[in-house]
Amino acid sequence: MTKPSPFRYSKTSPEIIRLAVMLYVRFPLSLRNVEDLLHERGIDVSHETVRFWWNRFGPMFAAEIRRNRASRMRAHSNWQWHLDEVFVKINGETHYLWRAVDHEGEVLESYVTKRRDRKAALKFLKKSMKRYGNPEIIVTDRLRSYGAAMKVIGIAPKQETGRWLNNRAENSHLPFRRRERAMLRFRQMQSLQKFVAVHSSIRNHFNQERHLYSRSNFKLNRTAALSEWRQLGVA
Repeated sequence: MTKPSPFRYSKTSPEIIRLAVMLYVRFPLSLRNVEDLLHERGIDVSHETVRFWWNRFGPMFAAEIRRNRASRMRAHSNWQWHLDEVFVKINGETHYLWRAVDHEGEVLESYVTKRRDRKAALKFLKKSMKRYGNPEIIVTDRLRSYGAAMKVIGIAPKQETGRWLNNRAENSHLPFRRRERAMLRFRQMQSLQKFVAVHSSIRNHFNQERHLYSRSNFKLNRTAALSEWRQLGVA
């Protein structure tokens, strides 16, 4: 049985929808910025249409990217993870964005909570390990919640802490901070969780680490990533 196309009820072509979602999520642009960029390309849509496309198709694109990457990652050993949390203000109230990053800088999981106690750390660890398996080393800061949660799971000997060991996880927050400023922060915890999950997956997809490759190889990798993006949602 053929899977129905997710674009079957849309009057706009899938190519335009993918372009609008990519511009909004990948780059630090507002909805009206995306509207203006599409207008320059002869595409007349409202910023509210861009908002609708992002809310409807963004999670679907991210889930497909995440599913493909997770299947490829299972063939390789989970050598080292870096865990870190960052403060996020939602309507003046402090929340915490937890992030798991692998040894290559790929964002594995993003999770938003109201607290950063043992219960929150335990739920975050279980969610990450259920999807990506059990790493050999887990690098964290000196937050006690990590150690308490790892004792519950039985992986406390795998924890490592150090002054500069967790820079990879801390640097992974920078793209999100740029998006947070462009969006003038978030107003709901659910919308923050939804956006960071989509943003992390799409950023992983287009992050080609150009400093590690020659110009010719980088261009090939960038073309391949864009080609894969254009195939998302194809029945």
